[in-house]
Amino acid sequence: MRLSKIDPNSFSNPEDVVIKHIDLIWNVNFDKKTLSGVATIHFDILAQSIEKILLDVSDLSIESVNVKSAKNEIPIDFEITDHVENIGSKLTLFLPTQTSGKLIVIIKYETSASASGLLWLASEQTCGKKHPYLFSQCQAIHARSILPCQDTPAVKFTYNSVLYHPAELTGLMSAIRTKNLPGESHFEQTVPIPSYLLAIVVGAIVSRDIGPISSVWAEQEQIEESAEEFSQTNDFLKKAEEICGPYVWKRYDLLILPPSFPFGGMENPCLTFITPTCLAGDKSLANVVAHEISHSWTGNLVTNQNFEHFWLNEGFTIFVEQKILGRLNGPAFRDFHALHGLSELTDCIKVQLANEPELTKLVVDLTNLGPDDAFSTVPYIKGSTFLRYLEQKFGGPEVFEAFLRSYLNKFKFQSILTDSFKSYLYEYFNKEPKYEQILASIDWDKWLFSEGMPPIIPDYDHSLVDACKRHADLWADNNLDTIKASSVIQEKLLSVQVIEFLALLLEKKTIVDLNGEKLSFLVKTYKLNETKNSEIRFRLVRLYIKARLFGKMTEILQFLNSNFRLKFVRPIYKELGQWPEAKPLAIENFAKYKIEMMAVCVNGISKDLGL
Repeated sequence: MRLSKIDPNSFSNPEDVVIKHIDLIWNVNFDKKTLSGVATIHFDILAQSIEKILLDVSDLSIESVNVKSAKNEIPIDFEITDHVENIGSKLTLFLPTQTSGKLIVIIKYETSASASGLLWLASEQTCGKKHPYLFSQCQAIHARSILPCQDTPAVKFTYNSVLYHPAELTGLMSAIRTKNLPGESHFEQTVPIPSYLLAIVVGAIVSRDIGPISSVWAEQEQIEESAEEFSQTNDFLKKAEEICGPYVWKRYDLLILPPSFPFGGMENPCLTFITPTCLAGDKSLANVVAHEISHSWTGNLVTNQNFEHFWLNEGFTIFVEQKILGRLNGPAFRDFHALHGLSELTDCIKVQLANEPELTKLVVDLTNLGPDDAFSTVPYIKGSTFLRYLEQKFGGPEVFEAFLRSYLNKFKFQSILTDSFKSYLYEYFNKEPKYEQILASIDWDKWLFSEGMPPIIPDYDHSLVDACKRHADLWADNNLDTIKASSVIQEKLLSVQVIEFLALLLEKKTIVDLNGEKLSFLVKTYKLNETKNSEIRFRLVRLYIKARLFGKMTEILQFLNSNFRLKFVRPIYKELGQWPEAKPLAIENFAKYKIEMMAVCVNGISKDLGL
């Protein structure tokens, strides 16, 4: 079924009435694992008049709904439909009379202890082991489990909030903190955001300054390591402004979360969430910050109208991220990251989406599918590859960056569809006759709606990736004696090259004599047992699975249980599920640890294991 006219994953009717501002008062109840309080929602009515408002909710307990008039508050009737799996419920507010203009609705409510957008960690699940911890993850459509809203990126609103929380803990949100008292924190977000960018964290966290407008937040046990790891943040921010234009969000802070966080990062305005799996000790995974900083323009400022067009967020963000890395490390480094992304995309299509080729399209149909179920690297890598293809067709970075800045300025504070981007590209370049033939040559249908890998791979500098291929070919095509005698293993690889080498090795259909002895020598040769780099560990344990090394099951499960990042756990569980001897252990392990995972992670792994 398709719900809203604008968004297939929302019950709301923003074509008739739209949220412009929300005032939140939240009590953080660690004992009950709930948020309770009041949402005062300011609406603009776009239709000539309306008699009801439709909102998205999920497992919320609504105590009362009032309409605010000039003199008092008037109680109104409301109705909540049955819960639809992966979508939630429709909350209908029945207005006392036909209404036009502006409207303020006051909703008193409480979240469920199992709210899909919140994770409540017991003290033993944190680094410090002394205090509980709360964090949210509203993307894609989990804000409805935290507050009644139009839970669609088509709608953007500002918000103010007051958090009441344990006095010994710190509360933060995706906003500027305006007042900080023991047990009471006030926030203000003056730039309109979609609901999925609403964020909250409450925990025993401290901060260190890492730039003029940036601090990093983490538990005390990880704060110094985090400050050092992400010390380049201000450099990333400066380059992003050169590429995209002025930064509008005032603060750019980072929060290093516990291992239960399911993503590499989350671009919550003013407070980017980062997985602790990026703490590699050598800044080799710090590029995730370049990615999240890029979202300040691509996604947060200009937003996909619904998640069928998610590539407008993520494809553009990877494109800008790679530009930042190229500015700081050279063009070859930019191209290396693009080629590495293609390796990850190949793996995703072969493993995660092997049975769902329709999800390898750049623009997908979510009519009967939740966006979490469609989540993959496709919009990231296929989308950024399309933009790189366009950049090369139109004459290179200088020409295309001018267009990019114009595009971002044109659609800032808006939510758009792919057609909006396409139309503006033609409007911008049609001003000069020399671009007419180029515009006519773009096969939009093939790029947007064909399955599989990108239809065209742009021209990239392969110098850094060629070394990775030499190593992968050596280990895949030869026995151990030949490998030991080869000069190739004497070549030094950067951490990012080791990741790519292992990724290419995993792509090989056959690997000669893939066994414990060969993999032990691989570990010794590249000192893999000495690294903290989670991307390297991820690929190593998958090689153990590929070799069917049951004796390595303890190491495989240790990595699996050290973090619950979707990128890592879903492929591993899926591959364990295809290994008959290991599948029962995987299912048993999942049953034990799923209480520490967010709903998006639990649902994905359940699907991968066929549960």
